[in-house]
Amino acid sequence: MKEPAVSADPTQVLAFETDCQIFTDCGFPAPGLHSFLFEPIWGDENSNLYFNKPMLLALVSTIVVLGFFWASFRKPKVVPGKLQMVAEAGYDFIRRGVVYETIGKKEGEKYVPLVVSLFFFIWVMNIWAIVPVAQFPVTSIIAYPAILALIVYVLWVSLTFKRHGFVGAFKNFTGYNKDLGAVLPLAMLIEFFSNLLVRPFTHAVRLFANMFAGHTLLLLFTIASWYLFNGIGIAYASVSFLMVLVMTVFELFVQALQAYVFVLLTCTFIQGALAEHH
Repeated sequence: MKEPAVSADPTQVLAFETDCQIFTDCGFPAPGLHSFLFEPIWGDENSNLYFNKPMLLALVSTIVVLGFFWASFRKPKVVPGKLQMVAEAGYDFIRRGVVYETIGKKEGEKYVPLVVSLFFFIWVMNIWAIVPVAQFPVTSIIAYPAILALIVYVLWVSLTFKRHGFVGAFKNFTGYNKDLGAVLPLAMLIEFFSNLLVRPFTHAVRLFANMFAGHTLLLLFTIASWYLFNGIGIAYASVSFLMVLVMTVFELFVQALQAYVFVLLTCTFIQGALAEHH
């Protein structure tokens, strides 16, 4: 059987030969881990000094977020224009709906810029999945959510020690409660590993896994639409293409939701660091 050509760039949906369709001698070119690998745009990947497409999209995401807010607020007006109104609505949504609701207005105000930046940066990196030419969510590569989760983790741990001191932080991390009696040591051990090891891991993986799965499904149905577009397979191709449209709309929701969940958990961690231990 003729093997389909494999490309390291998932944006090339028809990365296999154009005659690779059903009822030919070419098997279905299913997406896999190779769909998340990219040839370097610059440099040599063997030396670990290179620049590839996800890095470019992450850089562009930074520029987009900075450029959007700079353009919106560089000349703020009492009666805002359309761009300023959109930026204010997004900023206020995160400030009031996430930060104030979770941390509180008094304690949370200083963390609003961080949380707003995280939300919009993650959202833009997610949205590339459905943007023509880009067609890849940066957060589907674990390194990016991991670094963002690490930033939150360092902030959370440092705030806990700063607010409560060493003993208070230890109680905070271990859920110390003398009323637990004989099970206290076991409970403290479980809480310690849950808070300091499992929590940052799940914080990163939740975002990564959702975007990885969503992108894989989009690739699957997109490739299937072309693969089935031959002879009587056209009927099945139309169903597959309909699923592409459905999944695209669904991904729009998931992209925003995952950015929201990430910053909501971030605020929960900060609130836990600032709260008094009882």
